[in-house]
Amino acid sequence: MSEETGGENKIKDTIDAVTGLVKAVPVYEDALQPVAKQLGKSLETVGRAVNVALLPLKGLVWSFEEIEKFFTPKLIHNLKDVPLEDIVPPKLHVAGPAIEALRFTGHEESLSDMYANLLATAMDKNTADGAHPAFVEIIRQLTPDEAKLIAYFMSSIAFPLVTVRSESKTGGGGFDMQKNVSLFARDAKLEVSRLVPTYLDNLSRLGLISIPESYSYTGPNVYDELENIDIVVMAKNFIEQNQERTCNLVRGAVVLTNLGRQFGSVCVQGRD
Repeated sequence: MSEETGGENKIKDTIDAVTGLVKAVPVYEDALQPVAKQLGKSLETVGRAVNVALLPLKGLVWSFEEIEKFFTPKLIHNLKDVPLEDIVPPKLHVAGPAIEALRFTGHEESLSDMYANLLATAMDKNTADGAHPAFVEIIRQLTPDEAKLIAYFMSSIAFPLVTVRSESKTGGGGFDMQKNVSLFARDAKLEVSRLVPTYLDNLSRLGLISIPESYSYTGPNVYDELENIDIVVMAKNFIEQNQERTCNLVRGAVVLTNLGRQFGSVCVQGRD
């Protein structure tokens, strides 16, 4: 076979190979199409679910007109006993953020009541100085349950806490098995009881409460019911099953800060 003939055969083989590859490509595309179509259908289904989930928000984000219609009666009620000459426009750095926040939280009764109390305080020239602008941001960062907790902490009663601690009998240290257990969920009628320790952390972060170390009530029977609830007893029994460890119930309490008491008197207790 001459070199010329061999070269032609190689060229022919290359052309045939490329032609075969090109013909094969639609086959691969056809194989992928059902997968792509299925993926498209899945994304379409997810998209519909997302749209359904977001649909209620259209009704919850209020316009100013909706805020005015819903909110004005609350203000009228709060200011009904204030002399007309003492009702003044609220300071913009209080009213502006409050009205903006109401666009997103007005449907939550416990939070909208706080904004109404705050604005009513700001609109009475005798109390306007107590309407701290920071209170708007504090309300914005509260859940409805946390608002209920602040209202509860304004009561003149004890607020005991207990932490179940597992400690080594040989002095090797320990750890908290249950921290800041309380009866607040029951007594304040909260919706989500398991989040109470988180609520306390947030209220502490906002400066409304403190949980001082080595602070507890000395009165008789204050901790009796709390130390005998199921979660405490079960944790205690679990710890004491280990002969090398001992259970220590650390007593504590929630204390309102000065900021918390001012916030509570303005935004929670209101003017009733």
